[in-house]
Amino acid sequence: MKLATLKNQSRDGQLVVVSRDLTRAIPVPDIAKTLQEALDHWADCQPKLQDYYEKLNAGKMSHALNFHEQSIASPLPRSYQWADGSAYVNHVELIRKARGAEMPANFWTDPLMYQGGSDSFLGPWDNIPVADLEWGVDFESEVAVITNDVAMGINARDAAHSICLLMLVNDVSLRNLIPNELNKGFGFFQSKPSSAFSPVAVTPDELGEAWDGKKIHLPLVTHLNKQLFGSPNAGVDMTFDFPTLIAHAAKTRPLCAGTIIGSGTVSNTDRSKGSSCIAEKRMLEILNSGKPQTPFMQWGDQVRIEMFDMNNNSIFGAIKQTVKEA
Repeated sequence: MKLATLKNQSRDGQLVVVSRDLTRAIPVPDIAKTLQEALDHWADCQPKLQDYYEKLNAGKMSHALNFHEQSIASPLPRSYQWADGSAYVNHVELIRKARGAEMPANFWTDPLMYQGGSDSFLGPWDNIPVADLEWGVDFESEVAVITNDVAMGINARDAAHSICLLMLVNDVSLRNLIPNELNKGFGFFQSKPSSAFSPVAVTPDELGEAWDGKKIHLPLVTHLNKQLFGSPNAGVDMTFDFPTLIAHAAKTRPLCAGTIIGSGTVSNTDRSKGSSCIAEKRMLEILNSGKPQTPFMQWGDQVRIEMFDMNNNSIFGAIKQTVKEA
């Protein structure tokens, strides 16, 4: 099943069921007006939404709307909780190595995670508003899950059953603001502006064999200014899978329905697959030649993030964003 949120006059938009080929959509106010409402009552709403989805794909919804990704908000335009991990530890190791910093051994056994701003996500085709290019604008191509209610202290095995939906992420980063924030010893804030998510969120069954209950085993494809930037496989080199990340987030607190847990920048040790952020590419350039060559994003630069099934069909739709002066 594929779900999306149409932009309207409200902050939370209108929930729609989207066809598998991403061409048609149907509002479902009789089931839930918003995705958050559906998640709050997932056990009751999910089978009803699934019934609409099957009828929509069978062509039995004559009043269906044309689906246009550019008119869509992120599936959750705002969320009670957005926590982003750093599951691809080789990515962390690379960035630390480039600046001559040793990586603590527990980074391989205890996930990194930050709590991001979740009160106003960008739509998947919205511009990235930036006031100053000197801040170092970067994209981060990631995958994420949306959970139902999660009990405090849950273990990873049980946490796997809390995953309702999956989607893609552009976790926008302002790289040149990060060092000063981290040096204060208190974490990200100004350096992490609003993120954007894929046009649709999908239930795990939509991924078929590519989903093993813990990871998505497909390449995450990123283009910068229409040039392929990277296509690392999201299921390769993921040190901490999604159930582990969920259990980590819920160690000392419950998570409410609609919590978003991100994977962090997708990265493979096979460097021929490219990168999912500019910072990683710059670090590789430093290691190879002693200095970075790839600039951070400039006015008018466009990033496109997408994932395709084995038949080259877009699963989640595309995140397509352009950097604009705020």
